[in-house]
Amino acid sequence: MISSEKFKQDVRTWAKEIGVEPKEIHIRKMTRKWASCSSRGRLTFDPSLFKEPERVRSEAIVHELLHLKYPNHGKMFNALLKTYLKSNSKASVK
Repeated sequence: MISSEKFKQDVRTWAKEIGVEPKEIHIRKMTRKWASCSSRGRLTFDPSLFKEPERVRSEAIVHELLHLKYPNHGKMFNALLKTYLKSNSKASVK
């Protein structure tokens, strides 16, 4: 399990790599999903993500950060999601 601050730092690190800047990063209990992204750039994550493996946390973080560029789940969104997560898995193998 990681801390809230470490998780937020991971979000900032991913944001820099993707080239986006979230306006706010919030942690709060969510009942139906792990994360959300508002149209104003506010990212919210459920603290249950802190217990998940790094791969799962990264998927949620990258997914929400990409919504800052692409608000839907179109072809470009999905292509970038796969690309970023694939590059991350290669880096963690080294």
